[in-house]
Amino acid sequence: MTHTYTITGMTCNGCASKVQKLLAAVDGVEKVDIHLDKNEADITMHHHVQTSALQNALKDYPKYQLAELNVHDGMPTKDADVPKPWFATYKPVLLIFMYITGITLLIEANNGFNIMHWMNNFMGAFFIVFSFFKMLDLKGFAESYFSYDIIAKKWMGYGYLYAFIELALGIAFIAGFNAVLTNTVTLIVMAISIIGVLQSVFNKRKIKCACLGAVFNLPMSTITIIEDLLMILMSAAMLLFLLA
Repeated sequence: MTHTYTITGMTCNGCASKVQKLLAAVDGVEKVDIHLDKNEADITMHHHVQTSALQNALKDYPKYQLAELNVHDGMPTKDADVPKPWFATYKPVLLIFMYITGITLLIEANNGFNIMHWMNNFMGAFFIVFSFFKMLDLKGFAESYFSYDIIAKKWMGYGYLYAFIELALGIAFIAGFNAVLTNTVTLIVMAISIIGVLQSVFNKRKIKCACLGAVFNLPMSTITIIEDLLMILMSAAMLLFLLA
């Protein structure tokens, strides 16, 4: 008998191989065929294996989420997961933006609002918070980033390095370190980053966005473009102000 499952969180061939190996080790499983382009797996079994047993095989890798899609050979069929509403899907990143915006505005309200000072604090908080989520599962982030970033595709090590670049930029903004250099590096890094994002969104590739690391399963979309573009515009505006 063969059952078909949806498996989210797989972003590269390495992920597919890992999931295949873990599922193949489950008692009763005869063969596992992974379809990375569809986020699906066809699992052939000697006898019926409970979905919970397959999910348990992936428990050490929470970014991989398995759900039953359909079943062949006369076995019961279950509906695929119902897509979440737009706000529910992007709730984590939206809440983070709201928190960072609110806190930095409160800081400015107490010191007399200055748009450049606010942007500096916003960018510092943005990079520190987003690097934190990447650090929670650095390997998972690097694997996700590898699937679309133009540099990470050529050198996967850049995915590991990128989280530390964000952290360094966040600290530099908050500490007021060499504003011209900090904003120049930010402009270059984010300009490079947005290229891979644009390619993925315009080509309608259904892949995971790595902006919050591997902690949240956020799909790549225009939200990611806006996020990167905002950092590019802010760093460009600050550079123009500093060099004027």
